[in-house]
Amino acid sequence: MNWDDPTDSPAEERLGGPAAERLVDSVADREDQAVEAALRPKDLDEFIGQEKVREQLDLVLRAARARGATADHVLLSGAPGLGKTTLSMIIAAEMNAPIRITSGPAIQHAGDLAAILSSLQEGEVLFLDEIHRMSRPAEEMLYMAMEDFRVDVIVGKGPGATAIPLELPPFTLVGATTRAGLLPPPLRDRFGFTAHMEFYEPAELERVIHRSAHLLDVEIGADGAAEIAGRSRGTPRIANRLLRRVRDYAQVKADGIITRDIAAAALKVYEVDARGLDRLDRAVLQALLKLFGGGPVGLSTLAVAVGEERETVEEVAEPFLVREGLLARTPRGRVATPAAWAHLGLTPPRSAATGNGQQDLFGT
Repeated sequence: MNWDDPTDSPAEERLGGPAAERLVDSVADREDQAVEAALRPKDLDEFIGQEKVREQLDLVLRAARARGATADHVLLSGAPGLGKTTLSMIIAAEMNAPIRITSGPAIQHAGDLAAILSSLQEGEVLFLDEIHRMSRPAEEMLYMAMEDFRVDVIVGKGPGATAIPLELPPFTLVGATTRAGLLPPPLRDRFGFTAHMEFYEPAELERVIHRSAHLLDVEIGADGAAEIAGRSRGTPRIANRLLRRVRDYAQVKADGIITRDIAAAALKVYEVDARGLDRLDRAVLQALLKLFGGGPVGLSTLAVAVGEERETVEEVAEPFLVREGLLARTPRGRVATPAAWAHLGLTPPRSAATGNGQQDLFGT
């Protein structure tokens, strides 16, 4: 594992099947990583969305520059694809400092972390992606490094082991996590600034799409950008990926200009509907509605009906369906909401319409 290679990240550790192939997957593949490098904004003024986070972070960085000190450690949490890595690079650029990139799963031993920390330059930014997946020994070493800029390197084993203190230059740790609840409080408390990245509004995604289209030399109309934004699940990474696929369609099937009709036709080919649902999402809803009358139904039963692994349904399809208000998780199982029936153009049975979640004994 190359500590300095941004492609060595948890993005490669993905579920098989649809999770590895979905156009609306918020985890970056290698193509995304290559394109994102060219599309990333370079400073906070250029960064679109996350207004509160940008404003607060700007104050933190301006104050640090005015003091001539390194910036406080920063923790960024939120779903994949919202800009955590981009913000870490902007922090380094704003502080005129180099950046080192690694990930939690890459640090399996305290010695791995000690090797990285001991090679940092003064003021350098260390970006630690998926920080909640770091090993416990390394995590405990990080406490002292963040607070005292010092680590104790253990030499030897058993009763003859010796702790050698190693002084570190001041640095800024930027931690990113998709599951902030898994961070232990002692680690979370050592960050001077914590921010949660929210999903984007369609209007913000339209600005992202127009900016990306300009950089990719793609001609797109306002209605075309709005059509793509509405299907992007509130995630810039997905918006950029859909833009590239629509661009391909427009070049092959049209005159290269992206309009609303061209965008809709292209995304129909790629099976991404008006709400951003893809084949897997619709398969889950169709099984829930048509086979089980809207539920409740157990997760394992629903996964068998869809022909997918239980983990794929639970971790890949369900989060977005729940966020969109199309599916509910209840103690008795998964239940479709009235919005799910409406989205698929189906008429719910009376039990589903009244919300009791089960059919009458004789189906009346």
